[in-house]
Amino acid sequence: MADIVNLKRFRKRKAREAAARQAEENRVRFGRTKAQKQRDAAEAEEAQRRLDRLRRDPAQPDAVRDERDAGADQA
Repeated sequence: MADIVNLKRFRKRKAREAAARQAEENRVRFGRTKAQKQRDAAEAEEAQRRLDRLRRDPAQPDAVRDERDAGADQA
């Protein structure tokens, strides 16, 4: 005779195994070490600084920008 199988336990075990597989895939796909995150942040910051240095029209103070805009409206 065949063994009697409790379907509720079987479903729960199958769900746990599927969740474990999904968790493992997520760890591989999205997991990064603290050093990797810090390196990426440093690279992004350096890229932003490089863009700021190469900017043709450096950021102007708001007061100067507002005066120019007011003059353009009157003309």
